[in-house]
Amino acid sequence: MAEEMYDAGEYKKSIPLFEKLVGPYGGKPQLERIQYMLADAYYQTGNYELSSYYFGKFIANYPTSSKVEEAAYLSAHSYYLAAPKYSRDQTDTNKALEAFQTYITNYPDSDRVADANKFYQDLNQRLEKKDFEIAHQYYHTEHYNAAMTAFDIFNEEHLGSPYKEEAMYFRFKAAYSLGIKSVLTKKAERLQEAKNSYDKFQKNFPNSEKLKEMDGLLEDIKQAELELNEQIRAVELQTNS
Repeated sequence: MAEEMYDAGEYKKSIPLFEKLVGPYGGKPQLERIQYMLADAYYQTGNYELSSYYFGKFIANYPTSSKVEEAAYLSAHSYYLAAPKYSRDQTDTNKALEAFQTYITNYPDSDRVADANKFYQDLNQRLEKKDFEIAHQYYHTEHYNAAMTAFDIFNEEHLGSPYKEEAMYFRFKAAYSLGIKSVLTKKAERLQEAKNSYDKFQKNFPNSEKLKEMDGLLEDIKQAELELNEQIRAVELQTNS
């Protein structure tokens, strides 16, 4: 009856029947088909957390099955479909990335590899977006040191990211704000860091439209350095007198 419902597309009705059969058929050859149909029934009904779980169990229990490649792909796709937006916890995203990478490695000649690569790239972009937004939030809340560190990590971990220009731009602006607002004893070092950040941006994006704004901020930095030097000389003169 469970199989008849499954074959007829009555997946929701087949699930509780398959669940009841798992125990009684434990260790029997029929369990292979039962576990696969149960996993696929959850997949077909949109319960991707359970479909990924049961496909994973199927792969572990029946590694030589003729259905194992399909199960591996559907397990990865289940994690992909369960993965949330970039702004939420990315546990399922990381599981999906790992599952797709394993699938691509194990079945490089499969017709599904093109789709697996497409989903893999989409998941990577979600993680990039999340990491960028975390760094940008540090900048927005004026935690400039944390923002600079977060943007540096972002650029190291996401080479070739479409967010690279924005990341380097806000990294410079964080360094600029930190330097301009800095205390006297740390100002020279931090203003130099802002200039270094500007140079890196200009080298990577010499034709960026953002350079016009950044050039104006660079002049502010140079002016702040002149004023700092005057302050230091005034302090030295006062000390000597």
